[in-house]
Amino acid sequence: MGSNKLARSRYAFKTSGNEGNSELPEVSSNAELLTTSTIQTHIDDGSMGYVHSYEIGSTMDGPGIRFVLFLTGCKLRCQYCHNPDTWDIRNGKPYAFDKMMKKINSYTEVLKISKGGLTISGGEPGFQHAFVKKIFKAAKKLGLHTCLDTSGFLGANFSDEDLMDIDLHLLDIKSGDPEVYKLVTKQPIQPTLELAERLSRLNRPVWVRFVLVPGLTDSWENVEKVADICANIQSLERVEILRFHQLGKSKWEQLGINYTLAETETPTLELVERVRSQFKARNLTVY
Repeated sequence: MGSNKLARSRYAFKTSGNEGNSELPEVSSNAELLTTSTIQTHIDDGSMGYVHSYEIGSTMDGPGIRFVLFLTGCKLRCQYCHNPDTWDIRNGKPYAFDKMMKKINSYTEVLKISKGGLTISGGEPGFQHAFVKKIFKAAKKLGLHTCLDTSGFLGANFSDEDLMDIDLHLLDIKSGDPEVYKLVTKQPIQPTLELAERLSRLNRPVWVRFVLVPGLTDSWENVEKVADICANIQSLERVEILRFHQLGKSKWEQLGINYTLAETETPTLELVERVRSQFKARNLTVY
């Protein structure tokens, strides 16, 4: 799920995760060699994480300079998904928890100096909730700022106590209208609304991200509903309007998945300003 997936190509700064570094060995070069039961065990106990990639030096996924960990596994099927190869958890490379923490730890000082930290994205991180919780708990012991980039669809996998351990939530609200949300993601909006309410009640800092797609999410009525949701999050710090682009188109083609937005244009500046004005009308900080 998520990171600012629509604002830049993940090909930039991307690493497969081994970088020729023996400190972070792969358990298997092909996750499909692992049985379904083994993968489920890892999901449940968090001993292994299935990693799509990670980036070091991102400034788009939370404050400061970030170490961004992208996990595989997602139940949403967003029409504009930048990385559909993250949907299936088996497309990730399995890494042991302690090896991943050793890698993150090696960047701790620079992350602290830059007032940055660790961001976990996806896919949908809630799919691998046990691994995420263990990574965040260890990161907090290192004194790192923690950030979860999520659609909120699997928010129920995190207890209130878990949410209190996360310094910032990047909440991707795909749509405000339930029917449009289902059209965009193939899933219901209610879990996202429930997580938004919990984060507000717990006073956990939130940055909302909304992807503006002409002809799909841009109607006045839909944006009004997204803005209303945002206005009800008492702990909301900012809203980011992300302009749809075609940087992920080739992945859909490579995977042989029908890409319904192949002819969709990037939003015009005029459309972006109209949408920004709708959020600003509620005294929200908009980027």
